[in-house]
Amino acid sequence: MCSFGFARSMGFALIPLAICCIAANVLLFFPGGAMNYVQDGHISWYPWLFMGVGGGGVAVFLPAAVFLSMGKCAASCVTDSCAMCSSVLASLVGLAGSSYCFVVSALALLKGPYCFTLMGWSYPFENDSGNYLFNRDTWSSCIQPSNIVQWDVTLLSILLGLSVLEFIILFLQLVNGVVNAVCRPCCYKQEYSLNA
Repeated sequence: MCSFGFARSMGFALIPLAICCIAANVLLFFPGGAMNYVQDGHISWYPWLFMGVGGGGVAVFLPAAVFLSMGKCAASCVTDSCAMCSSVLASLVGLAGSSYCFVVSALALLKGPYCFTLMGWSYPFENDSGNYLFNRDTWSSCIQPSNIVQWDVTLLSILLGLSVLEFIILFLQLVNGVVNAVCRPCCYKQEYSLNA
């Protein structure tokens, strides 16, 4: 039963992380809180990949829901191993989602923001290999939206951090689920043979 308690605590930990991923992804559509850039199509295409909404959000809510319902599942499942197998499958879905969020956020951070420069709307740091992150003097080349580099770097860094936390939590539950699904029946079998 202790493994179910661990799974439930992992589920509770995932919910705020998934909500924050969704919020960060949505905020990327509104640089500086302005709505006119998304209406005019002047935002990067990375937010449209929904790395925070789909990857770090919805794909993580599924395992969170499975982990939170572990006690109920065990009652309806034939064995505890069956319940733990469902948590393993849910963990794999969540791991794929958090990995997707991490990879897309990292690529977006390397490419840099889409902004208005003296040359028009473009990705001014596209061929910079992420060096702009360490050279704040170049950030002023983005004229509009105001403070777009800080906005994107902050939100994408938050998405990176949240996806790493989600990955760690889901990996811990994956290990917990595999160990309990595989080892628990073996332990019980030995216990029965010792008592016989």
